[in-house]
Amino acid sequence: MSPRRRKASSSMAAAAMPLAELERWLQARVDRHPAATSLPALDGYVAAIVAGPVSMGPLDWICPLLAIDADAFNHGDTPEFAAISAVALRHNEISQTLSTAPKQFAPMHRREANGDVDARPWCQGFYAAMRLRLPAWAPLLDASNVNHRLLRPILRHCRDDQGRPLLGPPPNSPDPHRNAYADIPAAVEALRQYWMPIRYPRAR
Repeated sequence: MSPRRRKASSSMAAAAMPLAELERWLQARVDRHPAATSLPALDGYVAAIVAGPVSMGPLDWICPLLAIDADAFNHGDTPEFAAISAVALRHNEISQTLSTAPKQFAPMHRREANGDVDARPWCQGFYAAMRLRLPAWAPLLDASNVNHRLLRPILRHCRDDQGRPLLGPPPNSPDPHRNAYADIPAAVEALRQYWMPIRYPRAR
């Protein structure tokens, strides 16, 4: 990392809201309809931005995520700017991990009282980010596309606006959700690799 980028990252970390505080801040904004109201949902959303088919400017995805106006980027020392910094920091962490040590990528899943992992909020956050540019994701939403399998570990936990499951159970699977979360980290990296030639086309 260059000295300039290291300095910028340090400044971002210093300004960032702690994650526990960020979750409380999001939950207090429910009436403003942020795309995520929990850390797992936020984490899934950010992962989709990192691994998805198109590069997006920060305003285009952070504003709907946090339910803030673009002007919030211009004012430091505010809760909004601290939340922006926390999100940007997590974005950079995910990007760095997937680029240098993808097997270490660990989604921030919610755990139930009995210790079971609930992947639904994380996956629903991922899907919320997909919906920002859903036409770009269209090839993998086609069940007849062999690469549709890359999205299945995530979409099997998602529901549409009417609360209906996005996917039916896969063939010959009596319990499609059992331990399905374990496939998500590898799926995110596979998605990143799939989209990379499209997202970062080489100049001819």
